[in-house]
Amino acid sequence: MDEIKKIPIPTPGEKELQKYLNTWESLENYVAQEKALNNLFFKVYPNNTNIHEVLIKVSTLNDFYSTNIFSPYIIAKHIITLNIDKKLKEGDISLVEDIANVSMSKDKKIYFYSFATKYCSHHQPSRYPIYDSCVDEVLWHYKKENNYSTFKRKDLKNYNIFNKTLKDFKDFYNLNNYSLKEIDKYLWQFGKDYFNKNIKCPVCSSSKREKIIYGMPTEESLKQDQTTPLHQVNFNQDSKHPIYHCQNCGYKW
Repeated sequence: MDEIKKIPIPTPGEKELQKYLNTWESLENYVAQEKALNNLFFKVYPNNTNIHEVLIKVSTLNDFYSTNIFSPYIIAKHIITLNIDKKLKEGDISLVEDIANVSMSKDKKIYFYSFATKYCSHHQPSRYPIYDSCVDEVLWHYKKENNYSTFKRKDLKNYNIFNKTLKDFKDFYNLNNYSLKEIDKYLWQFGKDYFNKNIKCPVCSSSKREKIIYGMPTEESLKQDQTTPLHQVNFNQDSKHPIYHCQNCGYKW
């Protein structure tokens, strides 16, 4: 299929969110990683006063999430100097900015924002939502579509505004019965499905993929702003069915 067609981007809601929560539970690797991180952060090394313990947490988080922390030891030393445990317990969101701003050398500072949100979240998931590029894409898309909140794109890198934006998102789409962690699982998966242009086939690593649709696309759906080719399958979709079809080797995932 050479022709590029457009497919619909679903409106957020309980049904859509629940579908992604069910999908999450079927992803063995992610479920196992989260359980391992929970054990590490909650039980094995819950505090942040020992450099060796913090280094293990930073390194593991970096590996599981691919957060591009190229010097875990410098980050761990930085965290130790901040004495973060009291702020973490209180859910002080200013801590994210503190952790994110790292002096890598005398003349070089780097802002590890996404990593900092993840590090805080894995200590206090109910208080610290996670920021990453997939979540950013989803929040910005629906800002343009429905204007559910007042922010500029760059504002999502401000953790206070990011928190407010998530609250506005939950309010607007009637998702207040769900935790920040559940919202994160939904937004991250949804962003990967609809906005990640770098997805490759897990079997042959080809980037030539088609978005699988179930049943016939409607005329309205083909008007939506999305540019992944379509691969039609004639049965109803559920959370266990694949999302992509590899044009190179035929694998579905």
